Amino acid sequence: MPPDAALENRAASSWGRTLVLLAAAWATLSWVTFAEWSEMAHQWWDIDTYSHILLIPPIIVWLVWIRGDELRRVEPSGWLPGLAWFFMGLTLWLAGRIADVNLIAQAGVVAAFQGTALGILGLRAGLILAFPLAYMALLVPFGDEIIPPLQYVTAEIATALTRWSGIETVADGIHIDTPAGLFIVAEECSGVKFLIAMIALGVLVAHTCFSSWHRRLWFMLACVVVPIVANGIRAWATIFIAQYVGAEAAGSFDHIIYGWVFFGIVIAMVLGVAWRWFEREPEDAGWSVAEVSAMPLVPRIEGKGVKPALVLGAVLTIALVFALLARLV
Repeated sequence: MPPDAALENRAASSWGRTLVLLAAAWATLSWVTFAEWSEMAHQWWDIDTYSHILLIPPIIVWLVWIRGDELRRVEPSGWLPGLAWFFMGLTLWLAGRIADVNLIAQAGVVAAFQGTALGILGLRAGLILAFPLAYMALLVPFGDEIIPPLQYVTAEIATALTRWSGIETVADGIHIDTPAGLFIVAEECSGVKFLIAMIALGVLVAHTCFSSWHRRLWFMLACVVVPIVANGIRAWATIFIAQYVGAEAAGSFDHIIYGWVFFGIVIAMVLGVAWRWFEREPEDAGWSVAEVSAMPLVPRIEGKGVKPALVLGAVLTIALVFALLARLV
């Protein structure tokens, strides 16, 4: 049997055992941080702003799946330095609990899961899975902090377009007074849910479909600017239609359009324009085994591998210590 084939067979046989160890580690972490996962699940399911996050877990599974051929060529080996990220995550989680700041605690939980995978699977496997692991950060619900500025930006765009349309307008912040009535750019109309969903989609497409950082940056800029401008246009359209059919009828029309239909149109616009510049298939995205092996720093920082079971023991011990600390503070 050729050496490469023997290595692949050995790697394939060890992946099953290693994934069981990773599942055990994540199950323990889920128990320790159950309150945070429960709160995040509530936000994903019950708060419309974060409903797109329900798609993130299956996307991560798909991202790992398409890296399967490369992963089967690497034998998973425990990497103790990877637990530094795990330890940092639990520290952040504990700090968030003490400060009663959900965003910090939830970010720490996700970081701990990332660090656990890196420690148990090893540096080389972690580099091959770098993007799926990094994409886990989008499981954390965020965006409430930018709602107020988005309200004002939406109001400014809508006001400018309303005046350009020849409609007499008096604006004061997020309040827009027209002959058809007073319109207020509420939090629900800020466009935050579409912006953060578009950013999540943009990060995915930028990685899987582009190899040039120049094109990635332009695409991400479009994923930020287009939803904001489109939301301002939507707000203006509601005000404009209200001048002819009344505020109530325009509001009903807005509620129909302002769902995922509106977001679907924005996605189609951005992807339709960017399509011709796509550079690769998603299966080609990410570092290959050869590219990882060619990295000069990898052999230096990888060190001697340890048994994944040993890393699991360290993870369980540290997690239980932090669980005890969380009960004491």
